[in-house]
Amino acid sequence: MTALRTDPSPSQEVPPMTSRQTGGELLAAQLVAEGVTTVFGVPGIQLDYAVDGIAQQGKGLDFVVARHEQGAAYMADGYARVAGKPGVCLVVPGPGLLNAGAALATAYACSSPMVLIVGQIPSPTIGRGYGMLHEIPEQSRLLRSLTKWHRLVTSPEDVPDAIAEAFQQVRSGRPRPVAVEVPPDVLKSLSDAELVPSRPVTPLAPDPEDVRQVVRLIGEAKNPVLYAGGGVRDAPSSAALQELAERLGAPVVMSRNGRGALSDRHPLAMSRLTGGPLLDRADTVIAVGTRFMTQQGRPVVHGAGRHRLIGINADPADLGEPRQYDAVLTTDAHSALTALLAALPTQARPAPDLSDLRRRSEELLREIQPQVQWLEAIRAALPDDGVLVDELTQVGYPSRIAYPVYQPGTYVTPGYQGTLGYGFPTGLGVQAADPDRPVVAITGDGGFGWCLPELATAARYELGLVTVVFVNGSFGNVERIQQDTFGRTLGVELHNPDFAGLASAYGVRHELVKTPEDLTTVIRAARGTRRPLLVEVPVGDMPSPWDLIAEPSYGEEAAR
Repeated sequence: MTALRTDPSPSQEVPPMTSRQTGGELLAAQLVAEGVTTVFGVPGIQLDYAVDGIAQQGKGLDFVVARHEQGAAYMADGYARVAGKPGVCLVVPGPGLLNAGAALATAYACSSPMVLIVGQIPSPTIGRGYGMLHEIPEQSRLLRSLTKWHRLVTSPEDVPDAIAEAFQQVRSGRPRPVAVEVPPDVLKSLSDAELVPSRPVTPLAPDPEDVRQVVRLIGEAKNPVLYAGGGVRDAPSSAALQELAERLGAPVVMSRNGRGALSDRHPLAMSRLTGGPLLDRADTVIAVGTRFMTQQGRPVVHGAGRHRLIGINADPADLGEPRQYDAVLTTDAHSALTALLAALPTQARPAPDLSDLRRRSEELLREIQPQVQWLEAIRAALPDDGVLVDELTQVGYPSRIAYPVYQPGTYVTPGYQGTLGYGFPTGLGVQAADPDRPVVAITGDGGFGWCLPELATAARYELGLVTVVFVNGSFGNVERIQQDTFGRTLGVELHNPDFAGLASAYGVRHELVKTPEDLTTVIRAARGTRRPLLVEVPVGDMPSPWDLIAEPSYGEEAAR
């Protein structure tokens, strides 16, 4: 068994620097200088000198080898969601990059800080179309479409600077993926280059005049509501959001990515289902760290007419049309919330009574059983800091509104990208970030098939993830849509493996569970162990949750 190193500090056993190093050695050493302790990836010939550089770091840098680049990249994304630092993935060019593409797109959609290091074909042949191994046309252009920043390294002397810049970029502004391409000749070449210091990132302070304008609008609000997105999934931002909500007496409605921004135990915390009527009635909505768009491509709330809108986002693109903000703060959530708290009166306003809305939500959720029962069973088995990784499955869809979340960063979702099959490998990355924290990934038998060979990765690195597979023998959601739309189905039936035999073949524990109560028991029993567990749950047809998880756009009529 190969266990992950859990000490977050750089190892003191790094081999001493020599006067001349390969580009691969410089790359690995610069990663360590940036605080990286884990790299996920799959080795290959274009990466030989990078992998050897990692090997020379010894215990200072773990290399978690996945069975597929898609799994490796999902793991890096999952790691980034909970580790408090970027996840790093290493893949070969061409097919390696394409395999990782779904995970890269998911990280982009969910504002996840991933650093992707991609091999290239030899420098003299780039763009020549010679048919080199793993060559694809315009690989750099493809990378630019899936990242916020990209750089092709052309000499070993530039490797440290490129890695340092990648980490500066991924830590700045909106935390989306970045990529560095390194050709094999650059990785192999020797250089006298030195490492560069890790570059500090200073958050962009909000414009004081913008803060004054927002404070004025808040002061005039009679019925304010906060709307929190994925930009409020760290503990400091969550604490600042709670203080602002309590001071304003304002309910907090959380998007799917924003679940956990405020604990669901807090009297002002609202899911999208519970808080929808509040958004409709609000005279002022303060959108914090969110794209503020529905799944249908419309603003969550339109500003024309009876709503005033205030937007807070690190990405200026998310503050523009079709949103209709009356005032904006272009900065990260924590900087904006801290500035507002310093400028607003300290006396707290009375909070509204939200009990009727909660009762209404509970009644509606009774319509989607047994899904809610299974979610309640998982919640009962996990501590407050336990992590649920949801999936596009019949139990995963309702988790957006029915699974209670008590701490920021403990509910992980694929966001608008909706990448089927992401749940299991992403859960492995979450578990790798904190091997002793309880983590549950839910999936269906359809989605689980995408990356099931990563059971080998789970066993090899002792990642004690509990993976719950709800088995109904079909792509259930596709089947429902086809039947409702056309009155017939095609391509939805699945031929599944013997899950007990599959788990045994990989050295993974297996449990067959048939009731929610037994699921709670099994998950609780798995806590404290680093041996992965595959839980098989046979299920039948389930009621559609889509009417409840739909995202209406409020104030749309007034905006026309």
